[in-house]
Amino acid sequence: MAETQNRAAPINIRARPAQRNLIDKAAAMLNKNRSDFMLEAACREAENVLLDRRLFLVDEKTHQAFEALLNAPVNDNPALRILLNSKAPWEQ
Repeated sequence: MAETQNRAAPINIRARPAQRNLIDKAAAMLNKNRSDFMLEAACREAENVLLDRRLFLVDEKTHQAFEALLNAPVNDNPALRILLNSKAPWEQ
């Protein structure tokens, strides 16, 4: 089983028996205990939610620098040009 590190902040939740059993089965398949499995799954989902943000608030200077990068001319990339103009292997 995964080694459990010392954790200082408890997280308590209530679940229906069917939910607990489902989680236990999945955790066992990965050789993890319920707590480690749930914490990893919750953290993974939290990271996905945060990474999926579509609104970013920045100051004017940062916004101008970002716009300058977006508006800068694109450097020629011959390898990328060849790739984008090639058929996919399954289309050949």
